[in-house]
Amino acid sequence: MNIKTIDLVKEGKLLPCAPDVCQECATKHDPEQPHNQQSLYWQYKFYQQNSRWPKWEDALSHCTPAIQDYWRDSLKKRGVMI
Repeated sequence: MNIKTIDLVKEGKLLPCAPDVCQECATKHDPEQPHNQQSLYWQYKFYQQNSRWPKWEDALSHCTPAIQDYWRDSLKKRGVMI
């Protein structure tokens, strides 16, 4: 019996996300806030576009410097090193 394995990262297809959420991370958030770095939708979409897994810095990259600083500080206080 031949069993075909599928590499989800390379061969997987993402279904479109709901129209009322961020089209990058499939999470409802204010546009000026970072993408949901924990969203599997965003992780796979990012990987397919960039050939690497996203980091918090990627999630923050579209934010203003003030919002980036706030998130970096908040993540650091919670033990998340970025």
